[in-house]
Amino acid sequence: MSTHFISEAIKPKVDAIDTSRMAVGEPGFPTEFVWREKTVQVDKVLRTWRETGPCHHGSGEMYVRKHWFEVKTTDGRQMKIYFERQVRPGASKKDRWWLFSVEE
Repeated sequence: MSTHFISEAIKPKVDAIDTSRMAVGEPGFPTEFVWREKTVQVDKVLRTWRETGPCHHGSGEMYVRKHWFEVKTTDGRQMKIYFERQVRPGASKKDRWWLFSVEE
């Protein structure tokens, strides 16, 4: 198996969002998304974690910056995707979900 670094925005399918974790402050998870004009279906979430960082205004508080998900797709690939809590400078407000890597 080889892992490929991708770092490309993905487009969640609106009708395939799992909203069950939103009550605890996590993003609605896309069980299907579009990447390179093809629909990818998530079969299983293998693990999740959060990336935190300090407040940008010097308060000393820590904030969640990204929500990470390692998933297995219905076609057998493993992917790492993440949700950015804040939009990147210069990026579209729609680009909040990113595909980090694909293992084939």
